Amino acid sequence: MTTESLLVSREAYLATRRSRRNTDVKKSGRHPSVQSLALSTLHASRFTALIVALALSLNLNLLHAASSGLADRVVEQKLTNGLTILMVERHQTPVVSLNMTFGVGGVNEQVGQTGLAHLYEHMAFKGTRTVGTKNYEKERPVLEEWYRVGTELEQRQRELARKSQERPASPEDQAAIEGLQKRFTELQEKAGQFVAGNEMALLYQRHGGVGLNAATGKDLTRYMISLPANRLPLWAALEADRMAHPVLREFYKERGVVMEERRLRNDDSPSGLLFETFTSAAFRAHPYGIPTIGWESDILSLTPADTEAFFKAYYGPGNATIAIVGDINPKDVMTLIEQTFGKIAAAPPQPPIVTVEPPQRGERRVEVEFDAEPSVAIGFHKPALGHPDDYVFDVIDAVLSDGLTSRLYANLVREKRIAASVNSDSNYPGVLAPNLFVLSATPLAPHTTAEVEAAIYAELERLKTEPVSAKELEKVLNNLDADLVRALRSNGGLASQLALYQTVARDWRYALKARDKIAAVTPADIQRVAAEYFIKSNRTVATLVKKAGEKNVATVPQREVAR
Repeated sequence: MTTESLLVSREAYLATRRSRRNTDVKKSGRHPSVQSLALSTLHASRFTALIVALALSLNLNLLHAASSGLADRVVEQKLTNGLTILMVERHQTPVVSLNMTFGVGGVNEQVGQTGLAHLYEHMAFKGTRTVGTKNYEKERPVLEEWYRVGTELEQRQRELARKSQERPASPEDQAAIEGLQKRFTELQEKAGQFVAGNEMALLYQRHGGVGLNAATGKDLTRYMISLPANRLPLWAALEADRMAHPVLREFYKERGVVMEERRLRNDDSPSGLLFETFTSAAFRAHPYGIPTIGWESDILSLTPADTEAFFKAYYGPGNATIAIVGDINPKDVMTLIEQTFGKIAAAPPQPPIVTVEPPQRGERRVEVEFDAEPSVAIGFHKPALGHPDDYVFDVIDAVLSDGLTSRLYANLVREKRIAASVNSDSNYPGVLAPNLFVLSATPLAPHTTAEVEAAIYAELERLKTEPVSAKELEKVLNNLDADLVRALRSNGGLASQLALYQTVARDWRYALKARDKIAAVTPADIQRVAAEYFIKSNRTVATLVKKAGEKNVATVPQREVAR
């Protein structure tokens, strides 16, 4: 799994932007995913659902008419337990793509338990009472005792560590811990004898499944796969079982995997560490400031009981949307869904997040020392998804950094040659709450981050004083339409978008309205928004300062934590 999953996730943000804005879910969840599944990014992804219209008409001139056709083709159903189902028939090939999205992510974690959403995403692939085990009746008591012993062992180890600061550990304390450690190892080996490793993935693989994946972001967690249409009953049986009866086997092993992932993508990654520090500085109150993958001390203290309680709170049918696209008959699908998912009891709704990030009252600047080439990240607070100004930021994003003729690339990279790369992101690190418009750049030696930063500010000032030309706005829409054509040639792309917007916007139709909102943005709107938000007191700046002699493992940070 990767780290902002879905989207631990800043969703391979920099890599995504370099490879063009045609990702499936572009900017919604990753730290991809940069902590990316990431969830994915929400700039181009806002409009990808419209591509189904193009799939129906294959004519950009009929875009709006085809969008209306999509609205007619999506079949929406809701079970009595709260599960939302979205279906689209596409009979070109005998395959079906499925995306199950839960409205839970890093923002739903408590202090001291950060990283739980991502950890559970890992654990969800360990199986159920019937999958992943050789004999669950014998395995269950072993797991229960193993978890009890493991929790007690770690509590005693922490207590001993605190006491040892004042006095040496007593022989009794040492003996107690050694006894627990011995019993822990015995139970771990015994539990391992019952494990049928990776059985869920192997079942899917044997039946033609491809693209089995998952991602955790700030706002949501997603599970996806494509498989032959006649294997839909297999999927329903497996996923309903996973929603109702997951088993957290191999817990401590998988928690260790998550810790290694954190070290790779955050601690030992210059870009990952930079964005983690940057995000924490930008958000002082809201949980967007916490890395989706979690803090190291929190990850190491997570218990099976914590993880199971988190699952029971947030992974019920009422907090899930399933999008199914492909060679299906919606009536038959609903019969299947009722027989499987319909048996799962509804869970009580969880209280909403009430924490609001207070207005920033002065520029914040932080530095990160690392043995890597310098870089800079600049963020301005902005409104959440659905706010009228959010669409204006999408246009600004495209004008500044979408493509080789964009303003920042043309000026800083191609003409002045002071930057090796420059990017922007209009929805970081999530979309449900007010977030950040982020600009990031790497200087081209011998130029400095200060020079690049000044050049970026000059371009932002230009947005305030010079109206964006009609030609640039036309390019934004042309690129958007081209991305729409490219981005959703697959059933999986459409399923992803339907589930995404049903979750973050509470209505999948939101995607159908986005292009018109973008098209309605005027040069005056851009000037107004730039003047209001791109001000010194509203910005946070993080700079990566080169420091020789330290470990340098270059990886791309992600806004989603994706599998």
